[in-house]
Amino acid sequence: MKGNLNIVGRVIGFDSHPDTFTAAFVQGPTPAAAIVEKTFDKVPMSQLSKWAQKHTTAQDIFALEAGGNSFYVVRSLAAIGRQALVLESCQMGKLKEAHANNDKISAVRIGKAYLAGTAKVVWVPDLKTQERRDLFHIHRKACKRTTQMRNRLRSYLSDHGVRLKKNTSLAQAAPPAKERIHQAREWSSCQWQLIEGMFLELGQAEEQRQHWRSIIAREVMADPQLLSLVRLCGVREMIAFSVGAIIGDVHRFDNPKKLVKYVGLNPAFDDSGQGEWHGGIGGHGRRDLRCLLVEAAQAILRSKHPLAQWGRKLLGRKGSVKLSVAAIARKLTVAIWYLMMGRWTQLEEIDDRLALKVGKIITQARTETLGQNRRSLRQEAYRSLQGVKTYVLDPPKKFIPKPMVEQPSV
Repeated sequence: MKGNLNIVGRVIGFDSHPDTFTAAFVQGPTPAAAIVEKTFDKVPMSQLSKWAQKHTTAQDIFALEAGGNSFYVVRSLAAIGRQALVLESCQMGKLKEAHANNDKISAVRIGKAYLAGTAKVVWVPDLKTQERRDLFHIHRKACKRTTQMRNRLRSYLSDHGVRLKKNTSLAQAAPPAKERIHQAREWSSCQWQLIEGMFLELGQAEEQRQHWRSIIAREVMADPQLLSLVRLCGVREMIAFSVGAIIGDVHRFDNPKKLVKYVGLNPAFDDSGQGEWHGGIGGHGRRDLRCLLVEAAQAILRSKHPLAQWGRKLLGRKGSVKLSVAAIARKLTVAIWYLMMGRWTQLEEIDDRLALKVGKIITQARTETLGQNRRSLRQEAYRSLQGVKTYVLDPPKKFIPKPMVEQPSV
């Protein structure tokens, strides 16, 4: 069995909880030959830095399972010069012993999993990316809550024989819908109070969604790199922000193929034994970002963009809309990689399509509540967009890695 040959000091299996942690010091080249030197159990999390300085060295490697406070632990240890790695929780969960499990066993198991060299290490985002991820997820929860309340209200009306048209708005800003519901039948006092309560909850959920959406739009307007992404067809503030939040540092992907695989837009396959199977793009990668890129690809396919023409030709050959949309989403992901890496062509002018996008983002940001002028914001956005460059979507373009050039020895 080959272990992790890059290990210099000890491996410290670290099982963290919100209030306490357990650490197991594991020494050895492989999991089979590893020896557990000592174990610290139920140490208060508030003493993490002081404990690490006393009992560990800079050559030790902390290995912990991805969890609620794992990134906090990594950053706290990095502040005192300790190296910590986060291992993927899905893989670590499969190693859990069903017959006997406690914090000590978990800490040893985590340490040996790292020694085996097969555990996947999770990228630890920087603080700015972490903030964006938190904002992205809270907005997604608000969207989900809005949909739940809208469906609950429609379901209640349907149970009482009231069917609304498909595109009827149920927001508080559309009082005619509420009036039509009131006149649809004779409601009892209790029933109407329930309906008004559902409208109230829906309004609160919609207000929260709009609040987080406006903050996201302001973040995009303030960041030149995120704003540059909206120049791509099908991309507006939500997709641009989600790219910055989920991808973070694009330099961790050596080429666009790795970014495509991270998002999950590469098709799954199984080529084992006599059988061979090729599947879809679901079940792996970042589903949250992939869904947004697929929505953008659907919008591109309905447009007159050159990439849409390429997608329609692919649709004519393959006869599958889903396949064509996935292929366009993959091309869009490749373009995002090139743009974020700085491989651009000059943007000469702001066309009507891009001007319309900028106007919608400014409207979504609700800048009038902050006392900001729309015209000045639009001019600043134009200067930012024309001050840098943009990647031109070229459908036939394929990524060809450049040959490595050997550096002369010193």
